[in-house]
Amino acid sequence: MIDLVDKGNRIAFKVKVQPRASKSEIAGIIGDAVKLRITSPPVDGAANEAVIRFFADLFRKPAKDIAIISGLLSRNKIVEISGLSLSEAKKAFQIE
Repeated sequence: MIDLVDKGNRIAFKVKVQPRASKSEIAGIIGDAVKLRITSPPVDGAANEAVIRFFADLFRKPAKDIAIISGLLSRNKIVEISGLSLSEAKKAFQIE
């Protein structure tokens, strides 16, 4: 189950990133983290930018509202989204 942390007007969650995938998509849940496949390589911040773009599109938020608050140089990241409620996040991740 995804561990969604409600910080008032912000939601944070763990992401395990698999770079250089054939397509960008959520590939399931690993422990308490979202497994995210992205097409970008982990070079010069391209993978981090792809993670931000992916979640901006998923939640229909501007990229400036998405931040990687931990794990910039790791496959294991914590992503924080401003202006998102817990119920909106649960709906997008299809959590009851």
